[in-house]
Amino acid sequence: MTNEPAFGRAALLACATLTLSLSAVAGDRGYDDDDHYDRNDRGDKNSSYDPAYNVCRGVDPRCYHDWAAGEREGNRVLIYSRTAGPRHANLGPRLAAGLNPALGAGNVMQNALKSWLEQEGIEVDWTEDVTRLSNLHRYKAVIFASTTRDTLQAHGRAIDPTLAVNTSTSAHLDAAKTALRQYIRAGGGFVGIHNAFGTEYNWPWYEGLLGNANYYDHGANQDGMVKIVSRGDSSTAGLPKTWPFRDEWYNLEPFPTRVKFLATVDESTLATRRTVHPGHGDFHPVTWCQYYDGGRSWVTTLGHDGAAFTDGSGFPGQPQFKQMVVNGIKSAMGLTPFCTGGR
Repeated sequence: MTNEPAFGRAALLACATLTLSLSAVAGDRGYDDDDHYDRNDRGDKNSSYDPAYNVCRGVDPRCYHDWAAGEREGNRVLIYSRTAGPRHANLGPRLAAGLNPALGAGNVMQNALKSWLEQEGIEVDWTEDVTRLSNLHRYKAVIFASTTRDTLQAHGRAIDPTLAVNTSTSAHLDAAKTALRQYIRAGGGFVGIHNAFGTEYNWPWYEGLLGNANYYDHGANQDGMVKIVSRGDSSTAGLPKTWPFRDEWYNLEPFPTRVKFLATVDESTLATRRTVHPGHGDFHPVTWCQYYDGGRSWVTTLGHDGAAFTDGSGFPGQPQFKQMVVNGIKSAMGLTPFCTGGR
């Protein structure tokens, strides 16, 4: 016999009932076959339903549904590189408004991604104009190329308070967030490169899109050794088991869960592991994939240096990085199998 008041017992009973209900829902949406999960997965293996983000996510293909398949225009992608905070040097000068503005020699990352994908027969659009993210269903993938901070907020747009409820005005300053979420929910492909992890910090849904992960800090820009931990995936197939690279080696908080880990960095090869964060020890992921809320998400923390996007630069691991990024984009587009394969 307990001494807690009746309302306390009622609350406990309600919580227990809710837990059982959620378990039942999770069981309906998920599965128990651990063989579908990579052995590095540190998340809950009993369900593909994630109550933290209220989405179906993980490596179960049943989380994917291409509701907007009829709206896709061939093999077309959009590169989005708007920065609402610090800007990586490899992005070069800010781009003019509109779709497909002129690219200069300094726009190294955008030029490289465009060239690499066009060599694969993929059509490429690019923009830093947030108003162009209104209907994304025409694209098989949207690539966030080192975006920063609240990149999907339409900053500086005047609002007449008397018209704020009129949706035909510019009052909806985060319309791009709605567009991205609806795009993913309808089967879109998302690719996040490098500082896509320094983006939309205060939007939980986006953090889930990154794999329940976000940027915390990094050590020096330095040489390290990348290790492929899932060589059977289409984005890592053909890559050597280990290869050199130079980057900032982002530390993550929170740590990704329910994802297919593809590549890590061997922290023992780094001279400086962190600034404040204690590091990730013997398992420091740099690339992974997942199904998320109806769509596909392939992300990598790599890509700090412009030379990594410059063919023939002699940058350590540049050909391997290029191969992984291009194949990752193709898998997010659905051109190759997505987030599959053993070690």
